[in-house]
Amino acid sequence: MTAKPLVALAMGDPAGISPELTAKLVAQDDIRASCRLVVIGDRRIFDEGARIAGLEPELTMVEQGVDLRAAQEDALFVDLRHLDLSEVEPRTATLAGGKFALTNYRHALELGRDGHVDAVCFTPFNKQAMRFARAEYDDEIAFSAEVVGLKTPASEFNVLDRLWNARVTSHIPLKDVAAKLSSERIHRALRLTDSCMRKAGFARPRIAVAGLNPHAGDGGNFGREEIEVIAPVVADGQREGIAAEGPFPADTVFLRARAGAFDAVLTMYHDQGQIAMKLMGFDRGVTLLGGFPFPICTPAHGTAYDIAGQGVASIGASRAALLLATEMAATRSG
Repeated sequence: MTAKPLVALAMGDPAGISPELTAKLVAQDDIRASCRLVVIGDRRIFDEGARIAGLEPELTMVEQGVDLRAAQEDALFVDLRHLDLSEVEPRTATLAGGKFALTNYRHALELGRDGHVDAVCFTPFNKQAMRFARAEYDDEIAFSAEVVGLKTPASEFNVLDRLWNARVTSHIPLKDVAAKLSSERIHRALRLTDSCMRKAGFARPRIAVAGLNPHAGDGGNFGREEIEVIAPVVADGQREGIAAEGPFPADTVFLRARAGAFDAVLTMYHDQGQIAMKLMGFDRGVTLLGGFPFPICTPAHGTAYDIAGQGVASIGASRAALLLATEMAATRSG
């Protein structure tokens, strides 16, 4: 591997803030000092994003298939030339926008899969647009696993500074959550959380496990999942050497984690953790796809159609995503 990790940065939805965020990332001196970037997209869309951001970042154009590791420049651009600016409908989810983002992301994943880059990042997607382009598109985890050929478990993590949020179930209806909470599934999520955090530099991550029911079931008064399913898994994890505790009431566990008692909270369903994390730091949150052979990161926020084209999009979460991917890639190589 080169001295600095090589990170593929796939451009996301062209109708939102992704083009300007991509340009802003390329222009960041600290990012270029910590990694080498390979931007994947269409140069016309990138240049429009740079214009909106009021920037003229330096990039070296390279052809598809070139040996990226042999290049010397800090920022490269692979121009797929697959979306003309006239085809972009601002602030609108479209088939063209979905195809653009999906193609960029697939290309970046293939680079990671084949060892040509050390990590992958992408600026925000719009899931409606992605489904226009691919009707069966559920989320980034399933698509990424298909492209990479992953056969082992993967999960989505949200990271805010040094606090992680993992979850047992993700993009499913709330009415289906309880039926999905098997001991095997919770145990798998707990082990994956511990493993991914260790790869990110935590020597022995302290993981708080949230309950499912109000007040973590209140001793069985509001449900028995905590007693019959969750608590035994926590005990099993402890016997395996995982620093897990719980189950704790979900409405207070994040207060303890934010105060430093834990490094991560494993929640039972999507919004149980997402609401807390986004309230604590919406403009800094990162989504990490864990369980893959290379880091995959993106800002935790969406495409922000309401402010697209104004040049005011905050780079905080995107910058944090790139730096986390870089840090994890460097840790893997060390």
